[in-house]
Amino acid sequence: MKEREFVSVFRSSKKNDTYLFVRREQKWEDLPDSLRGIFGNPVHSMDLVLTPDRKLARTTGKQVLEAIEEKDFFLQMPEEQESYVVDFNRKLDQRNS
Repeated sequence: MKEREFVSVFRSSKKNDTYLFVRREQKWEDLPDSLRGIFGNPVHSMDLVLTPDRKLARTTGKQVLEAIEEKDFFLQMPEEQESYVVDFNRKLDQRNS
């Protein structure tokens, strides 16, 4: 794994809160067909220099860099939202207290 990598981050045109991290020079056509199919058209979000110790919203620089080294990309999917019902019930309980 490199100490630092210049990466581009793209937002999915098909799926909310889905982002793809790739090397800055990565060609879209060279990524797996299945990934391109589910991701849709990439919408450029940002470029950044990523280091292993950098903290990101849902992951770490180390995890992203390892995935890029292994697969040429890191796919960040939305967090599971199973807690909606639990949170709703908790809010109701708090109001009733």
